[in-house]
Amino acid sequence: MFFDTHVHFDDFVKDGTLEQVLERAQLSNVRKMIAVGGSPAANELAQQLAEAHPDRIYAAAGYDRHMADSNCDIAALRELAAKESTVAIGETGLDYFYEPEKAKEQQQLFLQCLETAIQIRKPVIVHTRDADDDTLSILADFSKHWKGDPARVGVLHCFTRDQKMAKALIDLGFYISFSGIVTFANADPLREVAKFVPADRLLIETDSPYLAPVPHRGKRCEPAFVADTAKRLAELRCCAVESLAKTTMENAIQLFGL
Repeated sequence: MFFDTHVHFDDFVKDGTLEQVLERAQLSNVRKMIAVGGSPAANELAQQLAEAHPDRIYAAAGYDRHMADSNCDIAALRELAAKESTVAIGETGLDYFYEPEKAKEQQQLFLQCLETAIQIRKPVIVHTRDADDDTLSILADFSKHWKGDPARVGVLHCFTRDQKMAKALIDLGFYISFSGIVTFANADPLREVAKFVPADRLLIETDSPYLAPVPHRGKRCEPAFVADTAKRLAELRCCAVESLAKTTMENAIQLFGL
């Protein structure tokens, strides 16, 4: 059984395909999923899905980097994040690829989301792109002030960085989550990182509807495809896919307090 730890359900709901997507996930043994927030609308949708599909879909709530200049209501986030159906804060983080000129605003919002995670003692789902140094610096301080379960600090989702960064994050208590990118033809360096990450710090995700793994390249990604990412990871790590599924399921249950 697989746990897809990062799904954006918005498009599936908008085009009326949610039930078919969930059915295909069930057929592929994807039994649990995190509906990820990142904006007021996405946060609310994640809550609705978690309430409609208990023990199958769980909610995360946060403000992502694209909200950096949007006057985000942190009090509203704190209230939403405190709900039992919310199992994590996120996604949130830094992305200097598209808007490096908004680095300071992104950092401020990231810090506010991390402070919320500290206050309510729920793990954080982190995004980073072209912002390694600032991300690590901020997360090092976050980890230092974390008062919750040391096994529930957070996860760097859709990991694409190098082994040095993976080790730094693991040392801070973070999990490392791999998406379909690990199956891409040009991802040999990432596959080396995937071999390195300790079993007890490994998670899998689709980041649906993005980044469909081989053999689904060119299609819209959906949770059912996490099985293909798991299969490739199992090959890389020289273990049975059933073993990898069990390990990543147990890790996700531990991280999100389920």
